[in-house]
Amino acid sequence: MAGKKGPSKGTGGHGRRKLAGRGPTPKAEERPGHPAQRRAKAAAKRATPASTPRAAREASGRRTARGPQPDEVVVGRNPVVEALRAGIPAVALYLATALERDQRVDEIRKLAGDAEIPVLEASRGELDRLAGGAVHQGVALAARPFDYLHPDDLLRRAQEASSAPLLIALDGVTDPHNLGAIARSAAAFGADGLVVPERRSVGVTAAAWKASAGTLARLPVAKAGNLVRTLTSYAEAGLMIAGLDGRGEIDLDGLELATGPLVLVVGAEGRGLSRLVGERCDLTVRIPLAGSVESLNASVAAGVALAEIARRRRNS
Repeated sequence: MAGKKGPSKGTGGHGRRKLAGRGPTPKAEERPGHPAQRRAKAAAKRATPASTPRAAREASGRRTARGPQPDEVVVGRNPVVEALRAGIPAVALYLATALERDQRVDEIRKLAGDAEIPVLEASRGELDRLAGGAVHQGVALAARPFDYLHPDDLLRRAQEASSAPLLIALDGVTDPHNLGAIARSAAAFGADGLVVPERRSVGVTAAAWKASAGTLARLPVAKAGNLVRTLTSYAEAGLMIAGLDGRGEIDLDGLELATGPLVLVVGAEGRGLSRLVGERCDLTVRIPLAGSVESLNASVAAGVALAEIARRRRNS
């Protein structure tokens, strides 16, 4: 190398920092200014307790609702009215400060008062964070977590209530409206309770509660960590396992097991029963349909099957 001061070899140690490596490339969430980092910060902010009106009021010493941490929030005037009419278990009703009143707001206040639900004021910013970006119209209802039974406790209660218990198990049903409608049919036709899987299945949410028209307040629901294992334990206790499937072995008209201890397993619409659950069933049952109809909605299929089971039990 040659320069104004004459030739030189290498750098003599100068510029060593420029030659040093910078280490592994950081993740997108860790790069300053990257959109992924901004999204991660926003998600973390929403997840912190201070992002809810409840925590903000507790931190400032102002009055707040008491009760369990809610697992779901219903927002919007019409949804909140419907949820309160259905008797959803709620811990607090949040109304925007200086909220303009109308007929729905007046009804919301009345229903909340009748149910002795604490009514709290919240700023628009607090409601925005609580609603997670959804349109809330100045109204939000915080619901407490549903109280699930253990599958063994549900079985014991069913056996104490009847010599021929009837339980409904859901396999892969992910629509809360289907869950609510199935619960309503189960209560109407004398079922002793529902079993929902812990994973890849819907739980009892506000939407399910509304779809059930309040019957989930009276119908026991158990949550199973492993549905196949739960069905196996029920079979060992003397219950027969019948799965609803469009390609079932017998027609619903021929379900002779209907009058005995029974678990009716309802699969997801379209996919039907999962392989392992189908193998665990003692038999699979199909509902006879006209040639132009391929399948029924999960809740409709459950209602049809439960009506037939109830008819057979009345006539037995």
